[in-house]
Amino acid sequence: MDTETVTIENRNDFAQWAIERAQAIVAEQGGNLAIAARDMDESAIADAGNALGVAIAEAMLEVFDGLMPGEEE
Repeated sequence: MDTETVTIENRNDFAQWAIERAQAIVAEQGGNLAIAARDMDESAIADAGNALGVAIAEAMLEVFDGLMPGEEE
């Protein structure tokens, strides 16, 4: 996956980033959860729900890491 750098200078920038990132997460992970729910496959629902949660957590850590001065990967 290509990584794009975004500069967040104020709350509006952060809000815009959050909206765009949420849309990407739902597009990537939400469909799997919807299909699993439609099929009433509890194991697949759990797996898809966990994948969605991981994607959200990773996105939040991504921005948090970017906000910490002096922190590098």
